[in-house]
Amino acid sequence: MDEKQKTIKTPVTLMGHGLHRGKKVTLTIKPSPENTGIRFLRKDIGEDAFVEADARLVSDTSRGTTLEKNGMRIATAEHVLSAITGMDIDNAIIEVDCPETPILDGSSKFYVEAIDKAGTVEQNAFRDYFEIRESIRFYHEEKDCEIIALPDDHYRITCLIDFHSNVLGHQHARMDHIREFRDEIAGCRTFVFLHELEYLLSKNLIKGGDLNNAIVFVDRPVSQQELDRLAKVLDKPTVAVRQEGILNNLELAFHNEPARHKLLDIVGDLTLAGKRIKGHIIASKPGHASNVLFAKHLQKHIKERVDQEQIPVYDPGIEPVYDINDIKRMLPHRPPFLLVDKIIEVTDASVVAVKNVSMNEPFFAGHFPNEPIMPGVLQVEAMAQAGGILVLSTVDDPENYNTYFLKIDNVRFKQKVVPGDTLVFKMNLVTPVRRGICHMRGIAYVGNKVVMEAEMMAQIAKKE
Repeated sequence: MDEKQKTIKTPVTLMGHGLHRGKKVTLTIKPSPENTGIRFLRKDIGEDAFVEADARLVSDTSRGTTLEKNGMRIATAEHVLSAITGMDIDNAIIEVDCPETPILDGSSKFYVEAIDKAGTVEQNAFRDYFEIRESIRFYHEEKDCEIIALPDDHYRITCLIDFHSNVLGHQHARMDHIREFRDEIAGCRTFVFLHELEYLLSKNLIKGGDLNNAIVFVDRPVSQQELDRLAKVLDKPTVAVRQEGILNNLELAFHNEPARHKLLDIVGDLTLAGKRIKGHIIASKPGHASNVLFAKHLQKHIKERVDQEQIPVYDPGIEPVYDINDIKRMLPHRPPFLLVDKIIEVTDASVVAVKNVSMNEPFFAGHFPNEPIMPGVLQVEAMAQAGGILVLSTVDDPENYNTYFLKIDNVRFKQKVVPGDTLVFKMNLVTPVRRGICHMRGIAYVGNKVVMEAEMMAQIAKKE
């Protein structure tokens, strides 16, 4: 069943302190139009200072996931992103007034509660899933992390952690459907080992960190003198170690809360892949660095899928939209310079054209005659003629217009085109046609292989 995209119903604002700088942060989640995705807005920089939730923009994963674009940073992005996805939202603007989000209690709980209170609204566009159709395996050797994606009807995550510690060894957590996120995952807080906390505090790296936003595991003997010093640094009356090896700052929400928080991080970090996922993610020893690398790995698979699905299907037995005689009425070109044989598809924003390459082409007599290859400039010309059909299809009397190309950019040749090949050109509008000017992107295929691509700008003008 097709699902519609969603956004938050009304803006909602949260305030807290950033983990790294320790300064007060105001964060507002706002509605966003369909197909715009999740975007951060650095309101302190400007009204158009957007940083997209995109794995390709991740600049640091050492103490959370940091996005950066044109010098604009968003640190600790993962918890609010996890809440956005966990609450089934596709489009939203996350507005902040400094380079990081508020850490709050170290979970996604308060973000989820705020979104729940504001409500969500269904939009007109359908949701676009990346469905896992075959197993995708990823191994991050540096972190000894393995992540596998398997086919499934829902977004399901299994997370396994093992810190080889007496106080925090092997744990696992599981989310069988995204609707479980709110009650089972969102409230699970981040955690840190005491030796890590001491190092971070000594380097003044977590100015906004305190015992209210992290579970602290004590994995070594600690003297009372050290505990007193820690209490003073954290501005607490006293600090003690409980029998379970955890500082007495809070109670665990679940016995496997650390594993659940790692699962929470996976939800947030994989939001950066850019598409909703339908599949079972199994992660062993995950962390932000590995999660983000896997999100980038998924982006490659998503691009390959999109490219594959965009390949035009050419059936020679189906009557074309325009045959060669129709094309001659639209274009002024004539053999041997008419390089489009038929048009098999035309929409308001695209055209698909066919060129059958034969050994009888006159250019083969002088262009590598002993190893005939279609000249690249003629491939560009054939694509331009296909683009001309797209432009001329926007007017009622195309025979009374000429097409003039203004610019050709980003031309790339990827495979040889030889006699016997059938070239299929697909041209798509990059922007709507305005004042007779058309900006297009074209891809040429032989079978399912891309042989050439280019961007073109053309203008139509009435014949004098």
